Amino acid sequence: MLQRLFKLSEHGTTIRAEVRGGLVTFLTMSYIIFVQPGVLAAAGMDFGAVMVATCLASALATFVMAFGANYPVALAPCMGENFFFVTVVLGVVTGSAVSWRIALAAVFVSGVLFLLLSLFRLREAIIEALPLSLKYAIPAGIGIFIALIGMQQGGLVVAAKGSMIKLGDLTSGPVLLTLFGLLLTSILMVLKVRGAILWGLLAATLAGLPFGLTTYHGLVDLPPDISPVFLGMDLPGLLDVAMIPVVVIFLFMVLFDTIGTLVGVGQQAGLLKNGRLERAGRALLSDAVGTTAGALLGTSTVSSYIESAAGVAAGARTGLAAAVCGLLFLLALFFFPLVQMVGGGVELSKGVFLHPVTAPVMILVGSMMMRAVREIPFDDPSEAIPAFLVVIGMPLTYSIADGLALGFIAYPILKLFSGRAREVPLLVYIMAVLLGGVFALKAVVGAS
Repeated sequence: MLQRLFKLSEHGTTIRAEVRGGLVTFLTMSYIIFVQPGVLAAAGMDFGAVMVATCLASALATFVMAFGANYPVALAPCMGENFFFVTVVLGVVTGSAVSWRIALAAVFVSGVLFLLLSLFRLREAIIEALPLSLKYAIPAGIGIFIALIGMQQGGLVVAAKGSMIKLGDLTSGPVLLTLFGLLLTSILMVLKVRGAILWGLLAATLAGLPFGLTTYHGLVDLPPDISPVFLGMDLPGLLDVAMIPVVVIFLFMVLFDTIGTLVGVGQQAGLLKNGRLERAGRALLSDAVGTTAGALLGTSTVSSYIESAAGVAAGARTGLAAAVCGLLFLLALFFFPLVQMVGGGVELSKGVFLHPVTAPVMILVGSMMMRAVREIPFDDPSEAIPAFLVVIGMPLTYSIADGLALGFIAYPILKLFSGRAREVPLLVYIMAVLLGGVFALKAVVGAS
C-alpha cells in the first residue's frame, strides 16, 4: 500500500530509506519543540499549551504535505516568525504593547490570505513582483535580529549607557553555559553531525544540571492542557490600523520562507522538472493550512523547514518521510517534562530570565539566515543600499517592520533618481507608500 500511495519505486526509494530520512529530518528540526514554547512564553503565552499546539500544528501540516504533495518536507513554526510574533506583542512593531491574542489573530489572517493566494494562484505574482535584492535582504536582516536577541537571552550582551549594549559578564554561569552550547553546537555543525542543534541543546541541558542552571522535571508524562491558548485569537483587535503592516509582514515572511525552502529542498531531492517544481500548489497549500490551523491551536506561523534537506541527504524522496516525521511530532507530546527542562530559563531577578540553553540556537539560526546576503548585487547602489538598510535596520531599530520600511521606501526613490523608475513593480510603490504612512503615523503618535 505504501509503495502505491507514495510512488516509492517511481522515485527510486524504499520504505527503509524513507523512514530513515523522516527520522533524520525530525532529529534535525525537533529543536523547535523545545524552543517554541520558551519563545512564545515571553509573549505571555502558556508554555505547556504552546508545546502541545506546536506539535499538533506541525504534525497536521506535515501530514498535508506528505499525503497532498508527496514531498519529503516537514513543517513547523518558523524561527524568525516566532520572534517577530514576540516583538509585536512587546510593542516593538506598533509602538505599544499588543495582546498575544491579537498577534495570534494576525497570524490567522495571514494564513487565510496565504490560503486564498494559494487557491487562486496569486502567490507567484506577488513573489515575482518583489525585487530580488529585497527578498534576500529580509531573511538576512531577520537573521541578525534573531542573533542579537539570542545574545541578549544568553547574557552575552547587556544594556549599557552611552553605547546601548556591551559585552556581558563572561564569568557568570548562564553566560558560560551559553558559550558552551554555542561552541559545541557549532563544532557539531562543522563536522556535519545530523541533528547538531538538537544534540547541542541536550548537551547544554545536561551540562547545566549540576550548577542549577537547568532543572530535571522527568521525561514522560501526559500532554499539558492546550486550553490556555486554543482558539485564543482576538480578531476584533485587528481593527487597529497599526496591525495592518503586521498582517502583511507575516504574510510576506511565510511566502518567502515557503518558496525558498521548497525550491531548495526540491532541487536537492530531484523534484524540479525543467526548472519547475511539480505539485508546488499542493505544497504551498500545506503551509497555508498549517499556519491557519496553527493559529487556531495557539502557535505562530507554520512553514516548510529547510532542515528537511538533512532527511533528503539521508535518502528521503517522497511524502512517506514527511509522514514519519509527522508521527514523531505526535509522539513528542508525551515528553513535556523534557521540553520544560530544555526550554525553561534561569531567573536572574524577579521577572528577569536568561535562556542559556536555547540562546545558542537563536544565534546559529541567525547565522544560517545570513546566507541570503551573497545574492544581493552590491555593485549596484540602487539595489545594495535599500537591501543594506533592511539588513542593518532590523537589528538597530529593534524592529523588523521599521527595518523593512527603510528598504522599501528607499528602493523606489533611488530607482527614480537613477532614471530606472520603470524597474520598480507597482506593488513596491504601494508598499513604500503604506510603510511611509506607518512612519508618519508613528511620528504623529509620538509627538502627541
